[in-house]
Amino acid sequence: MPDLEQWPTGRLLTTAARLVEHAWNERLVDIGVTHAGVIALGVLADQGAMTQASLAQIVRVQAQTMGKTLSRLESRGHVTRVRNDLDRRSHMVSISPAGRRVLEASEDIERTLVPGGGLVSEELRNHLQTVIRELGAPRWSSTPAGAGSRGGADGSDAAGPAATVPS
Repeated sequence: MPDLEQWPTGRLLTTAARLVEHAWNERLVDIGVTHAGVIALGVLADQGAMTQASLAQIVRVQAQTMGKTLSRLESRGHVTRVRNDLDRRSHMVSISPAGRRVLEASEDIERTLVPGGGLVSEELRNHLQTVIRELGAPRWSSTPAGAGSRGGADGSDAAGPAATVPS
C-alpha cells in the first residue's frame, strides 16, 4: 500500500472517486444498471418525465451519450420512452416501476459500499458539494445544453453531474 499520508489532497480525492465508482459499478452490475443509469433514474424519479435532451442537459452529458444510457435502461424495462405530444421529433422519458425498484436497490448499495457509512457522512457530503459548486459553476454556467462539456454520468470528463448534488 502506498504511503497515503504523503499524497496531495487532489490525488486522494481523484483516487477515492475512481475506487468508489469501480466498487459501486461492480455491485450495480448485479441489479442490471450502470452508474450512468442510476444518475438518469434518480433525475427522472426526482423531476418526472422529460425529454432526452433535457435529461442530458441536467446530467451534463451529450444527448447522444444519454441516448445510449436510456437505450440500456429501456431494454431492461427501467424507463419508458413515448413520442412527445408537443414535439413529435422527440420522446418523453419516464422512470418505470422496475426503474424505481432498481433505484432503491442502488441507494442501499451506496449506503453500504464503505463499511461504517463513510460515504453518507454529512461532513464529507458538505465538503464535496462545496468543491463541486465552486469548481463546477464556471464550467457549467457557460455551457449551452448539449455542447462543450461532456462530463458526467458516463465518466467521460471529470466535471460530473450537477443534478446529483442534493442540497
